[in-house]
Amino acid sequence: MKNPTTVELSRRQFLAAMGSTLALAAVPAIAADPPKRTGKPWMKLSLAAYSFNRQLERNWPKGRSKDGEMTLLDFIDFCGEMKLDGTELTGYYFPAEITSDYLAKVKHKVADLNMEISGTAIGNDFCVAGNDARAAQIGMCKEWIDYAAEMGAPVIRIFAGNVPKGDTEQAAIERCVSAINECLEYAAEKKVALALENHGGITATPEQLLGIVKQVDDSPYFGINFDGGNFRTADPYGDLAKIAPFAINAQIKVAISPNGGPKQPADLGKVVDILKQANYSGYVVLEYEEPEDPRERIPVFLKELRDLIA
Repeated sequence: MKNPTTVELSRRQFLAAMGSTLALAAVPAIAADPPKRTGKPWMKLSLAAYSFNRQLERNWPKGRSKDGEMTLLDFIDFCGEMKLDGTELTGYYFPAEITSDYLAKVKHKVADLNMEISGTAIGNDFCVAGNDARAAQIGMCKEWIDYAAEMGAPVIRIFAGNVPKGDTEQAAIERCVSAINECLEYAAEKKVALALENHGGITATPEQLLGIVKQVDDSPYFGINFDGGNFRTADPYGDLAKIAPFAINAQIKVAISPNGGPKQPADLGKVVDILKQANYSGYVVLEYEEPEDPRERIPVFLKELRDLIA
């Protein structure tokens, strides 16, 4: 992957400089008026480790662990068996002690299977109150920026968080924006992008999410993680279309819950079309969360997505 020699390139220039590994959205300073992307959209296929959440060993957050029938290295093998372009290595499933040797092992294993690390993800909450809690969340994010850089992961999915009890949404948003900006400065130094996900809390609607994006410092290393199943609004597909122009990573779920109601099958064709209409270029990452056996169901959905993104 070719990176720009300076983070002071415009986002549009950076998009052209990033090459085929990660095409970042040209996210403007004013979120309400995104510039048009040019060129034909292209997409690669990846799978999120969270798809095997019930099976994987888990050591996240610190202090909570779970034995599992799979390790992260087993998951990478599964992605290789599926002949995927990439694998998303969610932070929850790394060992409790992450060493440079382990990161090198992961990086080489992925390369040996002719894949890329499409990204990683962390379970942060930037709405937390209190200096110590805030410092811990920022420190954890910076730690994972280092890990991502060492592995060659181009993007980290991050969350905004939830309003603490007794607090106001505006105060929580201010803390969130401040924390993102602090982490973003470090991410830019390491050439790792931060993708803010529509993940409930203060990002439950496109208006909330874009309102935060508008306040974050203008940087080619920041954008949105488009999660196709996370809007529980009256018109989830219409709301996904509002955030798609800012997507630098795309997460696909196979179910959707309009108005917060019961799950129903997602129209994957419609979701992919939304990304295409936004000229999205980058990874489409399947995140399977349904109760059926992921080893049986994931190949079915990967085949469908391959056909849709072709």
